[in-house]
Amino acid sequence: MKMIKPIVNFAKIADSFDTFVFGYNGVISYGNGIIPSAAECLKNLAAMRKKIVIISNSNLRTLEIIEQLATAGISPTIFSNIVSAGEILHYRLKFPSGNYHALGKLYYQIGAVPYSGIMSGLPLQRVSSLEKAHFLFMAQTQNPTDTIDNYRADLEQAVSYGLPFVCAGNDTSCFENGKPVLAPGAIAEAYAVLGGRVITTGKPDLGIFNYALEGIADLGKIVVIGDNISTDIKMATLAKIPSILISKGRHVNYLGEGYIPDVAKTRELANSFDVEPEGVISEVRW
Repeated sequence: MKMIKPIVNFAKIADSFDTFVFGYNGVISYGNGIIPSAAECLKNLAAMRKKIVIISNSNLRTLEIIEQLATAGISPTIFSNIVSAGEILHYRLKFPSGNYHALGKLYYQIGAVPYSGIMSGLPLQRVSSLEKAHFLFMAQTQNPTDTIDNYRADLEQAVSYGLPFVCAGNDTSCFENGKPVLAPGAIAEAYAVLGGRVITTGKPDLGIFNYALEGIADLGKIVVIGDNISTDIKMATLAKIPSILISKGRHVNYLGEGYIPDVAKTRELANSFDVEPEGVISEVRW
């Protein structure tokens, strides 16, 4: 069993790795803007000529992530690649194959209906009732205080019609205004429990990991940095590469907000998901 090391800052480990694969929400952003300490860290890694990749389960398109980074003065040129579940889902709906091939053109959206980035420019139409829909779609929750019960009536009706449920990302919670809130992955899990068919994309799928690193020369020693044991750290474990867990992210309610992370609790959490992060740090900082 590996020993999980508490990490004070990235300056102490920067020389140990050549390629840094970051998550986004809960890692670089808390859902209300880019974290200043993370911005400083990214710029310092870039100055050391490290390769930097973002793999996000966010419903945001890649351009939207780039725009958010730009507001913090972070140039997209420092990244070797930026991949999001929202961008991949947009592509799969635009050029459907496999599970996406027979979805149909009409979708009923639950959650935050005004969100349209994934569907922008696609030959699909949002309908106002489940009876007319070919599939159910969700990009984000309607309100930060939502629970699964807010969607249960729609889910039960959609199951009775045999509609597949399409959502971006597998995360069951995400960050909004610095707090963990319900994410579409939790709604998708509830739909599966009801007997519905779920079609989703995102970490820990190794296909996305390999796609994000494809074509990047001289990767050297890689490390994954993420806030979610079941997606970020699981993906790294499947890829057999080191990972670092952010404690003040998805699991902050369990791991706490301390500057020095609780290694014992991190070990308990890691064991419950059969993963082995190499280290744990409270937040991305230089």
